[in-house]
Amino acid sequence: MITLEEFRLIRDYVEKHCGIHLSDDKTYLVETRLTTMMFEQGCKTFGELYNLAVLDKTHTLRDKIIEAITTNETFWFRDLHPFTIFAEVMLKQYADEIAAGKRSKIRIWCSACSTGQEPYSLAMTFLEAARRTPKLKPEHIEILATDISSTVLFLGKLGRYDNLAITRGLSEEFRKRYFVQNNKIWTICDEVKKMVRFQKLNLQESFNHLGKQDVIFCRNILIYFSLEFKQDILKRIAALLRPRGYLFLGASESIIMYTQEYEMLRHAMGLYYQVK
Repeated sequence: MITLEEFRLIRDYVEKHCGIHLSDDKTYLVETRLTTMMFEQGCKTFGELYNLAVLDKTHTLRDKIIEAITTNETFWFRDLHPFTIFAEVMLKQYADEIAAGKRSKIRIWCSACSTGQEPYSLAMTFLEAARRTPKLKPEHIEILATDISSTVLFLGKLGRYDNLAITRGLSEEFRKRYFVQNNKIWTICDEVKKMVRFQKLNLQESFNHLGKQDVIFCRNILIYFSLEFKQDILKRIAALLRPRGYLFLGASESIIMYTQEYEMLRHAMGLYYQVK
């Protein structure tokens, strides 16, 4: 059983290396997610596991601990509103700008992308819009998907999903149009897969090297961070967005307490933000 002292050592270690903040009521979560790892590493206590991670110069154990603690809940077209807004507001605007020769690319960043459902949902949304709007072509869009976990990035790149994952938020029409089934495994088609680039990224690190973005999805992740880290990330995202660029947060997330750099907008019963 993990002690409160051991929990706080591991909690502070995790926050230091990835920004995730765990309150004292998350003791059981840490215990359940790290118990198997503790025994696999030959440790008798969570304190020993912590000490082993601190002494590991390769950071392999650190990355395993962070992956175990990280929540990777995701599904297709999650909350739906962001994808409706993306199609009806952003893509309509960008299609007009492309037709007028005012832009050549739409750049989108999906942070904390997990196993790829969100960026692939955006790619499918774009392809559906392109079916109705001939001036939109696949070469007009770049979707970057990042996560701190090497494991989920690997799975996202594969684009292979089992029967349970494929049904969570995805219509039968889209399964038939954009996936190939082989027994119990569904593989996303190359047309969609090639639109998304996966890359490992810790949000504590600078992301200026990603380049200016038109739209950023940072959904259902700020809730895991401290007040100071939320403010820091939102400020850096504002700097990364192109003038009047757009930000999407999770349905339960808000920026009201953390920054004044965005304007909150509404469309189709959903919320989104535009950098001022």
